[in-house]
Amino acid sequence: MINRDFLIRAINLAKENVNSGKGGPFGAVIVKDGEIIAEGTNTVTSALDPTAHAEINAIRNACKVLNDFDLSGCEIYTSCEPCPMCLSAVYWARIDKIYYAADQYDAAFGGFDDSFIYKEISLDRDKRSIASEQFLKEMGREPFNMWINKQDKIEY
Repeated sequence: MINRDFLIRAINLAKENVNSGKGGPFGAVIVKDGEIIAEGTNTVTSALDPTAHAEINAIRNACKVLNDFDLSGCEIYTSCEPCPMCLSAVYWARIDKIYYAADQYDAAFGGFDDSFIYKEISLDRDKRSIASEQFLKEMGREPFNMWINKQDKIEY
């Protein structure tokens, strides 16, 4: 069930981040069993890391707190609708639910327009703006064959 205070905390983190100059106007908190277990803000510019979005940082922090890569049973509250990268990370982390305040259109208004990524993903590979080319396909399959046959692997 949604908790207004958690979303307000994410929004306040975003505001604090703007004031601090550490990154963009984004904040996120991860909640488990009704308690905030981790927080994150956007640190793209201060960390010199284009993947250091608030949601990603919060997920990384939550994984450390729980000592697990599986965040099932957790919810994420974020000041803005997750971008495509962050949405993917939420799915990979198996977070149960996303609550957000601003949406992708508000983000675009603020100068953070991800609509081109949504469009790029839907295009055939040969029509995307960043060229990609596949080669060494058979060799590239070898690690997957090793993984399939590995008896002591940790599934995820």
